[in-house]
Formats: sequence, C-alpha cells, structure tokens
Amino acid sequence: MNWNHLTSEEQLDTIKTRSAENPQVIFKHSTRCSISSVAYQRLQKADQPSGIDFYLLDLLAYRALSNKIAETFGVHHESPQVLVIKNGECVYDDSHMGISMRDIIDQAAMA
Repeated sequence: MNWNHLTSEEQLDTIKTRSAENPQVIFKHSTRCSISSVAYQRLQKADQPSGIDFYLLDLLAYRALSNKIAETFGVHHESPQVLVIKNGECVYDDSHMGISMRDIIDQAAMA
C-alpha cells in the first residue's frame, strides 16, 4: 500500500481538489488501538486499486487534524475510520471492523 501521510490542514484542500478527478481515501488510524491495527493490516494486505489516492492519518500525532476532517466533511469522528471523498464531499465512511478494501473500491466507483 502506498500511503500519503496526512499531516496538515492544507492537505485537506488538496484532497478536496483532487477528488474532482479521482476518489480520495482517508484512513484515520490509532497506533494504540488493536481494532485499528487489524483494519490497517487488512488494508495493507489488499491490492491497492489504481485511480484512488490513499491518505493515512496518525490519530495520536494529529488529533486536531482528525477533528478538522470531521468538521470539513461532516462526518462524526470514529477510530479507526475510513472516508471516501469525491467531488469535495465525503460519499462514504465506515469504522472499526466494517472497513474493507472491497467496500472502498465499490463506493469509489459509484457515480
């Protein structure tokens, strides 16, 4: 998996802009949470689809940025959590053991 590390609010503008061309995925990961670790490993082991950019947010290091993501995209914070961004909006989110690459791909492909 080729992750872009999400570390600044400015990147949220980039994600919104790029989402007009290609779906963008944000994965909020807590390195201290076993459920988050399982979800992360499931994504790591999956084949990365082309045409989707993946961003990894370390919740422990960037909690304020996680809150900004929740505010920007109107999605209640969860950990772990995945968001699919298209045309500047969150079109799908899931958390905990509901996170799967198949669902991400399916949601990213929807119009």
